[in-house]
Amino acid sequence: MLMYTLGKRLRFSLFGKSHGPCVGCVLEGVPQGTPVDTAVLAHDMALRKPSKGIGTDRTEEDRVDIVCGVTDGKADGNAIIIRIANEDKDGSKYLPFEETPRPGHADLPALLALPKFDIRGGGQFSGRMTAALVAAGGIARQMLSSEGIEIGAFCRSIGDIEDTNERTISDARASEKFPTRACSAELDILMTDLIMSARNDADSVGGVVECVVTGLPIGFGGIWFESLDAELAHAVFGIPACKGVEFGKGFGITRMRGSESNDAYRMDGGRIVTETNNMGGVVGGMSDGADLVFRTAFKPTPSIGIRQETVNLRTGEDAEVEVKGRHDPCIAPRAVAVVEAVTALVLADQMERGL
Repeated sequence: MLMYTLGKRLRFSLFGKSHGPCVGCVLEGVPQGTPVDTAVLAHDMALRKPSKGIGTDRTEEDRVDIVCGVTDGKADGNAIIIRIANEDKDGSKYLPFEETPRPGHADLPALLALPKFDIRGGGQFSGRMTAALVAAGGIARQMLSSEGIEIGAFCRSIGDIEDTNERTISDARASEKFPTRACSAELDILMTDLIMSARNDADSVGGVVECVVTGLPIGFGGIWFESLDAELAHAVFGIPACKGVEFGKGFGITRMRGSESNDAYRMDGGRIVTETNNMGGVVGGMSDGADLVFRTAFKPTPSIGIRQETVNLRTGEDAEVEVKGRHDPCIAPRAVAVVEAVTALVLADQMERGL
């Protein structure tokens, strides 16, 4: 069985595929006695589910089945194995892509590089795989919460609709009540209208997810290739459809002078704080005590109903492809929960490693 692994001390291994019997994971390194609240996991899983209209019509119960590793609501020291059944598995509409791969999707390299690749639903490249990420990330979040570290994310933008306000972790938490994961009712309406417009055109739209982490002590994280931002970027790029990650002001910081970009230090009630947060809470790969802030760019869903140019792998000729089936017109709202989960897995792993 193929497995895809993240982490060193807290080790997450992903298995399954979109239209197989299940997706799932093995989570090793959770300290014995760690509380595992399944009601919290169910809440996290619900945030990843598609919302009516702006999401796919594929519906899954997404019930987290903890096969082993948890006894009486606590980690028992063994590996935690999680299984999430795939129940809505009509893959017939994907079969033509074995000959005419979808542009912008993993079809082409997967078909040419992987023997016996199961193209239904995108196989192991499908966003369906992120269900197991969210489940395991929920356990990691509970580990972090016990140490005062909290994570929240929201949609900073959908297409050209952008939230230009400064946002806190409280705003990110409040976004849970909106289907688009916007931070206000007004933005939720605008983002919904844009997603529905793309859907009505048989098209799709991308978005940016912003993540905020509070409670990291000064010096949390490693250096060089174990740095906080390097390991986060590595993990977040593993999320399907991710095309970019930036911390703090990101590429915008290149248009500033050092006198503008440097975050000045001050004392506040005996604590060292920063006056600004242009660095996103990370310098030298370690936390400077400010909120950790980063953004993730998600491309428009490549599976669209508009006819597109491709090739026919059987005949070796140019061809066209028109995607039918059930697909999200925008993946960003559902990706918010996934970004939070991946962040939790990375931070909990670094915490267990003593970085």
